[in-house]
Amino acid sequence: MDLGNYLNELREAGLLKVVNSPMAVEFDIPLVAHRFSGVGPALLFNNIKDHPGFRAVANILDTRVKLMIALKASSAEEAYIKLLNAEANSLEPREVNDFPLTRLSEVDLRKLPIPRFFEREPGPCLTSGVVLGLGDYVNASFHRLTVIDRDKFVIRLVPRHLYRIFKDNKAKGRDTPIAIVWGAHPAFLLASASSPPYGVSELSVANRLMNGELKVFRLSNGVPVPVDAEVVMEGFILKDVEYDEGPCVDVMGTYDVVRRQPVVKITSIYVKPNPIVHILVAGDAENSILMGFEKEARIWNAVRAVADVKAVRLTRGGGGWLHAIVAIRKNVEGEGKNAILAAFAAHPSLKHVVVVDDDINVDDLNEVEWAIATRFRADEDLVIIEGVRGSSLDPAAIDQSIGLTTKMGIDATRPLSKDALRFERARIPERININEVKLE
Repeated sequence: MDLGNYLNELREAGLLKVVNSPMAVEFDIPLVAHRFSGVGPALLFNNIKDHPGFRAVANILDTRVKLMIALKASSAEEAYIKLLNAEANSLEPREVNDFPLTRLSEVDLRKLPIPRFFEREPGPCLTSGVVLGLGDYVNASFHRLTVIDRDKFVIRLVPRHLYRIFKDNKAKGRDTPIAIVWGAHPAFLLASASSPPYGVSELSVANRLMNGELKVFRLSNGVPVPVDAEVVMEGFILKDVEYDEGPCVDVMGTYDVVRRQPVVKITSIYVKPNPIVHILVAGDAENSILMGFEKEARIWNAVRAVADVKAVRLTRGGGGWLHAIVAIRKNVEGEGKNAILAAFAAHPSLKHVVVVDDDINVDDLNEVEWAIATRFRADEDLVIIEGVRGSSLDPAAIDQSIGLTTKMGIDATRPLSKDALRFERARIPERININEVKLE
């Protein structure tokens, strides 16, 4: 289960197209990937200007159809269960002694096809690299990495598990051993974007998702890495060196604030023959699905404890992060508000949630808006929670540095005390096959 095999699956499904014309990794490839994000096939770029021997792929997880192929699931619910089960029943990968990648003779990040995406960003930025950090255990997570020297990145170290590992190592007077995996099977990427409890390695979550097929090799700095990776960078997060990070674009498609952040020193680079690197445009559909799908699964799991949940979506407009729509089959009054509170508890970064009845298609925002227009009353159905921790990705937050914000829930389910016919959407009977009507 490596990236190449997954691309073959997409090709067989008619979901992969090849770009053979020469394309620059600065702006050009990101622009093409952005143009087809969420509405087209995955794109394989076979000719990267100034980077012979490398290929690039984009939009490999920008639709739910592709995600279902990656997880070998037939529905969102099956995918949720697979992902949650992998977190709850992780399986340590098997360590092997042979590493099939070749070590490059020199470390020069400028010779890797690391993209530059947006005009105000300071330089090449790696958004799709999984950082494996070694402390009490091995954590795998996504972090922005901006090139600042031939052998150095500045890393956006969000205060989560890798940050805790870094702080623990720093308190002991040592740098944090890391590896950066660039190009891997989407199941590994989805596991790395998940949030199991501290101490549960995402490597083990990935191995469970991959049916025990993940094998790892331990680098000289002690970090185990997947042997099927396309590119692996070995190094350390330096304990006492910082650099300005940003302005870089985040999942909302806005420029994040500039912060002093730790520096990563790369000591070795390993590559497969003719490696395929993964291009991930911040704010595009793939970014939303990759980072948000596990949170969607958590919301689904939490809401089903308080209501008969039918569907959950972290919306594209909310970056797959800040906005959720939840469809339930309401049995008693109050379940809509319970669903709102459960959603906020399951995904603390969530800012706004809309709960609708199960006759509303959560993927059709016109239907959701119609439900708000016809089934919601602000004096009864609005939930506002002030002064709570949200997301640092919210530029409208009271304090963006810590994500302090106000959250809102909208209960757009119909009141059970009123005549259901008053809230039914009128439909025209389908007595003919509309697809056979010829327009001349």
